[in-house]
Amino acid sequence: MNKKIRSDLTDKLFRAILSMETIDECYLLFEDLCTVNEIQAIAQRMEVAAMLDAKCTYVEIAEKTGASTATISRVNRCLHYGTDGYKLAIERVKAQQEQKNTETGER
Repeated sequence: MNKKIRSDLTDKLFRAILSMETIDECYLLFEDLCTVNEIQAIAQRMEVAAMLDAKCTYVEIAEKTGASTATISRVNRCLHYGTDGYKLAIERVKAQQEQKNTETGER
């Protein structure tokens, strides 16, 4: 855990995020917290991480997401040497999607 960002204020922020119960509630909170560009940049990084996890090439990722090679490289570095936050999120989203597909009979 990065001691540089850990604080009571940051804990409160993360508790507020965790208190959101739906995607629509997340939109409401994040639209108040962040600029549109910040939300889009965060969303882009998550997509880059998912594509790197799926073994896509930098060229494929750049073409699909519009991310720069610097952004792709930074996310890749986090995937390999970071705190595993991206990996945790990717795996949980995959598990949720698999559960949803099982419930609806989709593949």
